[in-house]
Amino acid sequence: MTNSLQESSQHGYPNPACPLWTALITPLHEDGSIDFISLQAISKEQADAGNGLLLLGSTGEGLALSTEESFSLVEYVCNLNLSVPLMVAVGGYNLAEQITWIKRCNTLSIHSYLLSTPLYAKPGEVGQTHWFTSLLNASEHPCMLYNVPSRSGVEIPIETIKKVQSHINCWALKEASGNINTFFAYSQQCLKIQIFSGEDAMMPYLVHSGAKGLVSVCSNVWPEATKTYVEQCLSGNTSSMFPIWNNAVDELFCVANPIAVKILMHQKHMIKTPRLRAPLTHLELEESQQLNYVDQQIEQWLEEINNRLKITENNRLNSKRRNVA
Repeated sequence: MTNSLQESSQHGYPNPACPLWTALITPLHEDGSIDFISLQAISKEQADAGNGLLLLGSTGEGLALSTEESFSLVEYVCNLNLSVPLMVAVGGYNLAEQITWIKRCNTLSIHSYLLSTPLYAKPGEVGQTHWFTSLLNASEHPCMLYNVPSRSGVEIPIETIKKVQSHINCWALKEASGNINTFFAYSQQCLKIQIFSGEDAMMPYLVHSGAKGLVSVCSNVWPEATKTYVEQCLSGNTSSMFPIWNNAVDELFCVANPIAVKILMHQKHMIKTPRLRAPLTHLELEESQQLNYVDQQIEQWLEEINNRLKITENNRLNSKRRNVA
């Protein structure tokens, strides 16, 4: 872990200058074991793009891995000594187990945790406030809460966030309800934390409501393009994004995540196999031609944006030289 990242973590934020976090997949061998060689390659590719890494989220099939597998994965990525911050997912149902998990990960050189609403139980405000407070107390790092009712079955009550947002370890919220009005409500009433979009396609719509960045699935496949996409959104330059990014996201989520993502990454030779842990399987998606089409569209979009940025920069430099002369 670099000194700059150590300092930023100690001041309550894992890295304020990291607007894009990749919810990293977990590459697997054909026998279902973790492919650490591919994990190293895709982690370094994300770091080269400057993207923070979220490990063991739903995209990383965290709940399908054993505790020992999960810890070995986090430990392995930590030992790569990447120049970007690392976030570790915390999710499940058993509070004592999650506290134990956090305390174990506290021994590693990570920078943040993603704290999900407990699964299946559907607790109310009192239960969720106790849940998040307990996890925040156990953490030695900044934490991002995670609102994802499509998976947890219930939203995080605004009153819960109001009660925990002043906690020294409460840094941000990943808002993935898919409802723009829910994002508005959080951004208007929870002013002490940063709010990140958990929906790739909604980023252009949310920047004017205070979105600080994106926790992305798409960046697994397109690390550089998705970073440019987020930077352009935050700069207010969104005119070139429709409908190309909406179409790309639709294709990546045409089946349960991360099935399509792994298939496309395998086709692009980023990972050795498209293998997933049951009950997910790459066999859900029989036809991948449309995935290849949107991949080409995104690569073309990135090339056009980069060319446009180069022209703008050259014009700026020429204007500066004329003014100096």
